[in-house]
Amino acid sequence: MKFDKFLQSVSKIENIPLPAESSQFKMSPPFREKLQEQQKDVIKRAKKAGVVALFYPDYNQNTKLVLILRKTYKGVHSAQVGFPGGKLETTDLSIEHAAIRETWEEVGVPENQIEILRAMTKVYIPPSNFFVFPFIGISRFTPQFVKQDAEVEAIIEVTLQDFISDASVVTKTVSTSYSVQVDVPAFNLNNYIVWGATAMMLSEIKDLLKELL
Repeated sequence: MKFDKFLQSVSKIENIPLPAESSQFKMSPPFREKLQEQQKDVIKRAKKAGVVALFYPDYNQNTKLVLILRKTYKGVHSAQVGFPGGKLETTDLSIEHAAIRETWEEVGVPENQIEILRAMTKVYIPPSNFFVFPFIGISRFTPQFVKQDAEVEAIIEVTLQDFISDASVVTKTVSTSYSVQVDVPAFNLNNYIVWGATAMMLSEIKDLLKELL
């Protein structure tokens, strides 16, 4: 889809009710509910992070979405695909500001070129005890991405058509942070497998956009 048509379609995005958890749970790993129950006490002290699902025009004015492949490290989200974004710092004015700032730091899109269209439903991540607040954003300019080498292994540019296609939804066997092999619902985007909290957030965004497009 051309970006000008995409902008026209999402102009009323604030007026559409969020699909919320009913949409997210379609991509929820089977063990998630058990993990969340186990951590019901520490959830009260959960940290906060903000991420941006950033849509933008490529050089042919086709609409794309940017994701990132995280570096391999000793942590629960090692080598996973996610949105650009990160944790709320004391210097951030809001969780939205944290999401924009971290997007600039991780993929190099200037803060003044990121427009937030809609806040989506937050997602709790049991392994890291974070509440993640996702936002749908746009850049009206074609980004010149610059990845943050310390944290980002690769920048992944996904076409809107591939993202909203039902053919992108698959089932994959993954190794969890608890060293367990399990079958999970996932997105296959540009041959990257996206599962867990990111897939849950993508599911809500996809369902919302399908109502508009």
